[in-house]
Amino acid sequence: MTQRVELATVMDRLAVDSLITDYAIAVDDGDWPSYRDLFTPDGRADYRSAGGIEGSADEITAWLAESLRVFSMRQHLIVNRRVLFGVLEQDRGDTARVQADYVNPMRLAEGGAPGTGPDFVCGGRYVFGLLRTDDGWRLREVAVTEKWRRPPGGNSAG
Repeated sequence: MTQRVELATVMDRLAVDSLITDYAIAVDDGDWPSYRDLFTPDGRADYRSAGGIEGSADEITAWLAESLRVFSMRQHLIVNRRVLFGVLEQDRGDTARVQADYVNPMRLAEGGAPGTGPDFVCGGRYVFGLLRTDDGWRLREVAVTEKWRRPPGGNSAG
């Protein structure tokens, strides 16, 4: 590899890492317009293993906005990111696949007082499919595999 190719790969890795971080922050902050903007126009996500739905980025955005309202606090910790770049139309690096583990502590809203409800924690693995666009890297697909959960006052399931 030439230094130019190596530098481009490092820059792509940083951009991909930033996109995954932006994903977590948008969900945690409930910034649904920003969340939707992370996807390609044909982007899709699958949250069925975590009790959710599978659908277009628009459908998922609406579903998350509604279903996560029961949590007064969310904090996605996305770690162990494995990034693999792919080939699209004979050009290197136009696609990427990221496999990453997550731990997601959340606090249930209780009685209208923020921060007073019990905690709910789950963990698993994300697989992100990314596409390089004119606007930078965007999510084309997100698949969640929940591996475990600890509901309020309960034991781990999974």
